[in-house]
Amino acid sequence: MPDIELKDTSNKVKGTVSLPEEMFGFGERKDILHASVVTYLANQRQGTHATKTKGLVSGGGKKPWKQKHTGRARAGSSRSPLWRKGGTVFGPQPRDYALKLPRSLKRRALAEALSAKLTGGEIMVVESITVDKPKTKTMVEVLRNLGLDGKSVLIVIPGKDHNILLASRNIPRVDVERVTNLNSYQILTHDRILMTRDAVSTMTEVCKQ
Repeated sequence: MPDIELKDTSNKVKGTVSLPEEMFGFGERKDILHASVVTYLANQRQGTHATKTKGLVSGGGKKPWKQKHTGRARAGSSRSPLWRKGGTVFGPQPRDYALKLPRSLKRRALAEALSAKLTGGEIMVVESITVDKPKTKTMVEVLRNLGLDGKSVLIVIPGKDHNILLASRNIPRVDVERVTNLNSYQILTHDRILMTRDAVSTMTEVCKQ
């Protein structure tokens, strides 16, 4: 198992902690990472875009003029796509953009992303993050002590922590996520990953399931 320094929130080294080989012991498989990111972004699309065809535009029920002997082209509706204020031809319609990725590939993509961050020295593990009250000032001080202020940071916690979530949500480019909800896109789009020791333990347990 790869080891990493264990620090407290004052940035003092307290020892080392072992990271699970199943999540931090891979090389960089860009193809798997790419497939995971494409799937994630596709699944964020709502697909609610829509345009009106000639059958959906209001009006146009009456034939503009008689079929023959006017000297003009035949017309059956004033809402033809050829007319001003007419319908749209082949415009976007509501659709589902959802893609599916096998569970094994999702986990492998997450492991690839975490491994890449570890190799780049972009993961930090602390003993714990204690926020007694949901105050932004408290979390800003913690990040400043760790040298993470001004950076894009993903804080990984073992379970739901209301105080940490509220204390972090007003800090630009700082997000909080539970171990069980992590995905490769979140890992790749943050400069630093800040994990608690309990989060590492939870991840180790999840890997055994």
